[in-house]
Amino acid sequence: MLEFWERTIKVTIDTSKCSECETKACIDACKKFARGMLQLKDGVPSVAHLSEDEVQRRGTECLACEYECWFRGKSAIKIDVPIEGLDEYLRKRDLLEDNTMQ
Repeated sequence: MLEFWERTIKVTIDTSKCSECETKACIDACKKFARGMLQLKDGVPSVAHLSEDEVQRRGTECLACEYECWFRGKSAIKIDVPIEGLDEYLRKRDLLEDNTMQ
């Protein structure tokens, strides 16, 4: 499992699914639409070649890796975009279920 934070998003990659992926679409998407942060290392996506500060600085939060993995890969990437105050907003309007957004 690979997890890293860009400025305001958390990227989680279930690398156990990546070895079965033939397209490695996330890598191409990162090169084309972002700054090429994701690189293949031992057949799985990695940001190990960058420091934590470089990941945050270079991250463009474009979400292309998640979309391409879902569309052409193995659905191994999940991007969380926390929105400060959203839970409180939803609770006030009685829209937050107990098992979501926690």
